[in-house]
Amino acid sequence: MSAILFDLDGVLYEGDKPIDGAAAAVNWFIKNNIPHLFLTNTTSKSRAELVTKLAAFGIESEVKDFLTPPVAACQWLQSNQLNNVALFLPETTKEEFSNFNITDAESDNVDAVIIGDLGEQWSFEIMNKVFRTLINNPNAKLIALGMTRYWRNTTGLQLDVGPMIKAFEYATETSAVVTGKPSLEFFQAAIKLLNDTENIIMIGDDIRGDIQASQHAGLKAIQVRTGKFSNSDLDLNIRPDVTLDSVSALPDWWASNILSAHIN
Repeated sequence: MSAILFDLDGVLYEGDKPIDGAAAAVNWFIKNNIPHLFLTNTTSKSRAELVTKLAAFGIESEVKDFLTPPVAACQWLQSNQLNNVALFLPETTKEEFSNFNITDAESDNVDAVIIGDLGEQWSFEIMNKVFRTLINNPNAKLIALGMTRYWRNTTGLQLDVGPMIKAFEYATETSAVVTGKPSLEFFQAAIKLLNDTENIIMIGDDIRGDIQASQHAGLKAIQVRTGKFSNSDLDLNIRPDVTLDSVSALPDWWASNILSAHIN
């Protein structure tokens, strides 16, 4: 059995605009009972909000269909028995951490400082608060909900959380625990959720975070020419297994290359 991992932003939609043919493509996989997950570094919305967003685009999904950095971070915190967390996240994402003790950023009893993409909410004041929290809690773990460099919305390219994390690593001389793409552990968590399905394929627009990272995890990767994709990406020493114009072409490719292989 084969399975598919869908990136969201840049593959199924750009900002609040669906990509042509995305709904039909995803629903084709559902209709054909092909295992799938939505694998995203999005931290601006909870999984429940992502279900609602996809539904508005005509895409069926349930909360259990999503693997997000907050979910992976919660698993990591539990396995490492850390409870006191300082959160620098959009308000709607904080609900994913409701089982932990959310501490004040000025506290000196912080086990982990968790950082997601605050988008336009980032300011020098907030960045300095993160810095001070880490300095005041030298044993606290810096947890990055992804290390994406940038993404694209309808107005153009936008900085993501990765550059912010690099600044905090440099300033505090520490290394972040990354619970989203491109970390190997994130893809391994996806593999585990799919019960180690023998042939898992990632489809994404990010040549590093989706394509290279999934290949490092032993998966095959499909690059789409939507979202943040640039022709210059193909000049890098990273080779997608397949390149498609968009996700709308995925069902036909899958039927010809994956389903036919199983039948034969």
